[in-house]
Amino acid sequence: MNTFTEFPTLSTQRFILRKATTKDASDLFELYSNEEVVKYLPFSPFQSEEDASNELNWYDNIFKEQTGLRWVIEEPDSKKVIGTCGFLNFEKAHNRIEIGYDLTPKYWGKGVMTETLTCIIHFAFKTMNINKIEAKVEPENISSIKLLEKLNFCKEGVLRQHEFEKGQYVDLAVFSQLKSEYQ
Repeated sequence: MNTFTEFPTLSTQRFILRKATTKDASDLFELYSNEEVVKYLPFSPFQSEEDASNELNWYDNIFKEQTGLRWVIEEPDSKKVIGTCGFLNFEKAHNRIEIGYDLTPKYWGKGVMTETLTCIIHFAFKTMNINKIEAKVEPENISSIKLLEKLNFCKEGVLRQHEFEKGQYVDLAVFSQLKSEYQ
């Protein structure tokens, strides 16, 4: 992964992908306090804006450590943050990174994630020079699996009882796309 001294801002036809700032805390609280949004995430719904501030700190830390990038998805007209997307768990020795994303339910089924993930996947392969992008998804998260398949990720297998989340062990289906497969 190329190292970045400045956080990269990207844009799609309808959205701005940018660095999160403290002014985004209320939008992130709104996003992550929604039980539907966090259903398949490894944490419980946020209870306060302090939880959102901690999330912002995590975004800053993964950037400073050069282990990932997390963009907020902003509607340009309203300046509202409607979701996030990005990369984490960069494994430099293997030139591999994991993709993650979430979105306010009001925007589900409107092509937002297809548009934004297409943009960051291109960025990963062309600018960051990543060889492999992985995604780990709970097998019950059918919408996310359909999105990954639409974006030409292929299923590699299932990691059985791979993580302990919310009081139980969960399986994770592993999907990936290689730079050589990217068009």
